[in-house]
Amino acid sequence: MRFLTDILFYFLYGLLWLVAWLPLKLLYLISDCLYWLVYYLVRYRRKIVRKNLTLSFPDYSLQEIIALEKKFYRYFCDLQVEILWQIHASTEEMNKRMTIENPELLAQYAEKDNSVMLMLGHYGNWEWISVFGLQLPKKLPPCPVYMQLRNKHFDQLMLDLRTRFGAYSIERKRLIREIVAMKQDGRLGIFVMISDQSPRFKQIRHRMQFMNQDTPVFLGTEQLARKYGYPVYYLDIQRVKRGYYHSVVRPIAVDPMATEENEITETFMRLLENSIQAKPEFWLWSHNRWKHNHRVTTTENESLRIKY
Repeated sequence: MRFLTDILFYFLYGLLWLVAWLPLKLLYLISDCLYWLVYYLVRYRRKIVRKNLTLSFPDYSLQEIIALEKKFYRYFCDLQVEILWQIHASTEEMNKRMTIENPELLAQYAEKDNSVMLMLGHYGNWEWISVFGLQLPKKLPPCPVYMQLRNKHFDQLMLDLRTRFGAYSIERKRLIREIVAMKQDGRLGIFVMISDQSPRFKQIRHRMQFMNQDTPVFLGTEQLARKYGYPVYYLDIQRVKRGYYHSVVRPIAVDPMATEENEITETFMRLLENSIQAKPEFWLWSHNRWKHNHRVTTTENESLRIKY
């Protein structure tokens, strides 16, 4: 069985490797076709997306919710082909398509011999931020923290993509050990923390209002920043047009030790909320973000809009 799984992976990988050579314009034509397949035929996670959108935007009509839902799925398919295209993308193309504003806010810590934490959400093309390894001092490489995939082959594929441009990926369970080892070795890094996921029920320590809903939040980034004295910044990824992004570095806590408890986390969530409300279709609505919230009832009006 494992042998067959390996054969299937190499077949799919070979196919994807070949398709990834196509120009991005042609890949977007594939994305347009994928949209109809994913949205209308497969109906991938449509119940979750409809529920999330309906509860997050209670003032939207059913027609507005459906229009936003379709925008999300169109972008979701674009995101998949953009990640695929990254397999063969040149450094020149990546630098042109993912720009960064205020990089000096991060780069300054290379001179101060201190690492830094960069918080972001599943918003825009978060996978393309690996290109920052080309745009920031080599002494301060991006260190995206990721969760290992169950399939070892696809996990290795994503790891290769994330480290192509000088990034140093760290598996989530090894994060603290890596931080300690890097400090002992005198190595620096920008710890990239995607912090908008839902913690496990037993790990919930704090809740707040986010996108009109009671929301349990991760406190890990804040706790590490305060423990090791790492300044914290937010990365606001803005989609300029199809295939082009502009990221803005914004401060959250330059001196984390001077912040109140939960302040860093809540500031991040507010900044992310502002990004989502400005262009909601670029957030990952298919994630079951609110599976552990306190909301146990749904109004009749909301129930009607959630059905489709």
